[in-house]
Amino acid sequence: MVSNVVNSSSVTSAASASATSASAGSEDRFLKLLVTQLNNQDPLNPLDNAQLTSQLAQMSTVSGIEKLNTALQSLLAQSGSSQVLQSAGLIGRSVLVPGQQLALQQGAAVPFAIEMPGAADAVKVDISDSAGHVVRSYDLGSLAAGVKTLSWDGKGTGDTALPDGVYKVSAAATGAGGNVIPVALTYANVTSVAQGANGIALTLADSRMVGFSDVRLIASAASSSL
Repeated sequence: MVSNVVNSSSVTSAASASATSASAGSEDRFLKLLVTQLNNQDPLNPLDNAQLTSQLAQMSTVSGIEKLNTALQSLLAQSGSSQVLQSAGLIGRSVLVPGQQLALQQGAAVPFAIEMPGAADAVKVDISDSAGHVVRSYDLGSLAAGVKTLSWDGKGTGDTALPDGVYKVSAAATGAGGNVIPVALTYANVTSVAQGANGIALTLADSRMVGFSDVRLIASAASSSL
């Protein structure tokens, strides 16, 4: 964790130094060309003040843009390192992310959620076993857009207790404007955090890797029972 941040900081420093060196090199080349132009100008048709001022203004603009880009890159890198440090607080905690697996253990209730991209008139949730057989179905009725937290009591049709194992949750919905596709969300513990090419990545206890933006909720309060 610390190693990632240190490496990020080192890369930022190197990139900043490189950009500064490139900017200084560009200025030196421009000044040399300008001095050469002045030394070799036609005495009968010298470079007028307007042209000289224009060239100096262009150099100032280019230099300012390069410095602005360098400052922006530095801020972005620092922001990324800060986010990694903040995300480290998620290690060991349970987060709600897109997924379908529900692990039933000792008959304890299993929390999960459904994310609705839009309002729906009718929403149905199915829970299936490892063989793909639906063991429990729920009609949730109409739901508004957003995340609906729920909990499965570990029982099948007829309120019979089901054996421990991995089950799958899926949902379907229909709305006034046609089909609405719900997203199943499940909880998983975060085991590590890293800065990746596409931002912060979280490694979960079930070996999945998700982006920080995939986190919908950090577990705290109990969910509603079905």
